[in-house]
Amino acid sequence: MAERIEDYAIIGDHQTAALVGRNGSMDWLCLPRFDSAACFSALVGDHENGHWTLAPKDGGDCTHRAYRRDSLVLDSVWESERGTVRVTDFMPQRDKAPDVVRIVECLSGEATIHSTLRLRFDYGAVVPWMRKVDGHRVAVAGPDAVWLRSEPEVKSWGEKFSTHSEFELKAGEKVAFVLTWYPSHKKHPRLIDPYQALEDSVADWRAWAAQCRYEGPYREQVVRSLITLKALTYAPTGGIVAAATTSLPESLGGVRNWDYRYCWLRDSTLALGAMISAGFLGEARAWRDWLLRAVAGDPSTLQIMYGLAGERRIPEYELPWLSGYENSAPVRIGNDAAHQLQLDVYGEVIDSLHLAERAGLHAKKHAWQLQLALMEFLEGAWREPDEGLWEVRGPRRQFVHSKVMAWVAADRTVRSLEANPRLEGEVERWRRMRDEIHREVCERGYDAERNTFTQSYGSQELDAALLLIPRSGFLPPDDPRVSGTIDAVRRELGSGSSGLLLRYSPGEGEVDGLPGAEGAFLVCSFWLADALHMVGRTEEATELFERLLSYTNDVGLLAEEYDTEAGRQLGNYPQAFSHIGLIGTALALASPGHRAEAVPDVEPRAGAGEGSPREADTTRTAG
Repeated sequence: MAERIEDYAIIGDHQTAALVGRNGSMDWLCLPRFDSAACFSALVGDHENGHWTLAPKDGGDCTHRAYRRDSLVLDSVWESERGTVRVTDFMPQRDKAPDVVRIVECLSGEATIHSTLRLRFDYGAVVPWMRKVDGHRVAVAGPDAVWLRSEPEVKSWGEKFSTHSEFELKAGEKVAFVLTWYPSHKKHPRLIDPYQALEDSVADWRAWAAQCRYEGPYREQVVRSLITLKALTYAPTGGIVAAATTSLPESLGGVRNWDYRYCWLRDSTLALGAMISAGFLGEARAWRDWLLRAVAGDPSTLQIMYGLAGERRIPEYELPWLSGYENSAPVRIGNDAAHQLQLDVYGEVIDSLHLAERAGLHAKKHAWQLQLALMEFLEGAWREPDEGLWEVRGPRRQFVHSKVMAWVAADRTVRSLEANPRLEGEVERWRRMRDEIHREVCERGYDAERNTFTQSYGSQELDAALLLIPRSGFLPPDDPRVSGTIDAVRRELGSGSSGLLLRYSPGEGEVDGLPGAEGAFLVCSFWLADALHMVGRTEEATELFERLLSYTNDVGLLAEEYDTEAGRQLGNYPQAFSHIGLIGTALALASPGHRAEAVPDVEPRAGAGEGSPREADTTRTAG
């Protein structure tokens, strides 16, 4: 049985990642990319589906663990009466092939160490042929080959099709294992020096983290979240995956299990803002450029997500031989939501381009023409119902958040034209569109009796995404409708006494077409803290933010959701959206003038119409 989600830590090489439990078992690893088939799938099955356990023979969880300062190098320590053992796990930045390095060191006394490597390609379905070559073990099946270099002697068990070693260490002794993947039709890659790779990896990560220009409160948590975002970045293209895993459930034993190893457009604005605010302009530029490549083409075919290199076809299917994390089936690969109509992504793409421009990132020549093409499509499509940002699999609706983001698209286009007279475009056309959307949302998406915006036109349900209204600039923070919405969302979507929020009320499938419930959605609670700060309730915002920090695990990681009753994390892990939320709120709280700078208090634009927003510069210090 897999460990709790929060009992795992991530290691990675900017192209893929592995999850290592407190018990020393590596239960998830996809090679050679994030979205490749896993060779360790115990996380969503059992140990027969692939894992690599390396720990003291008496077993159990480690006594304590931590990443080395400002790095993704993980140290797990076991303390016992016999002695103290440290296992160091990391993946060095790859040359040509991905390597997983595990170094075991006896810090005091003595210890018996046990290693079991059970490789299962194609998500646990394929048992490789194992042979011995030049003193090393080589596992081959179809297109995949893995080379295991071990300083201790290893033996193969024919019965369990695994590789095993058991050895003694005394104080000061250490040994290394290196697992290297390569295409089976090619010669094995150059073997690395694991100890030199450790020094280089720590140095590489610390040099990268040193670029962080944020020096305010919660810096340690901010840097850890930035490192996590970097770990989820596919370096060859700059794309950022939503999470390193698939099918970790939103409800234990339920069917809300999705594949998150792809790049979502709606993460773009928030990710860009977080990276730009922290000083990582290179990563921001790479993500912006990935975005431009991915969305190029017919605006009517814009997808909500793409593959790591911008691939459009990511068909969804199930793996029936895997039992699912804690029997949460099915395990899904791919994601059919890629082809949903989600109108908010047009606003997010255009807002991202606007933010990049304001941050001084050199504009691509074709970016403005792409933006105008997106606007022309959105002009005729924004009135349509859609599936919304939460990717519901029920009937399409007139989601308020989708309309607000269509307003954002028009607003940012107008701003760009006003700021740069050299740009070609019909500014009055987009002003009219902006004002029409605003009037309709205020008339049809607002419940005057409850003083709150609603999830969709005419509905009674609420949606945590409504908390983004002041951030977007749709209304200024001191508008009573903003405070009313914040209070209503907090009251109706709050999960017990935790202060955490559900993203919406599923209502047994009435909204999203799926059975069962789910946990509190962590990024929504960061949005709540942010909204509270924007309306001047900073003490409440800080209290909530610090409570959210308490839900990070011992190495500072967050999943997508949190089960407030069971007191454990849920959903795919680690989740980029959650860590983006943490970074954004931390930086916002650290800026005393944040509220005033975010939305200046000036009079409404002439001719904007009743209910239109005040002129607002919504570029935030924290994205």
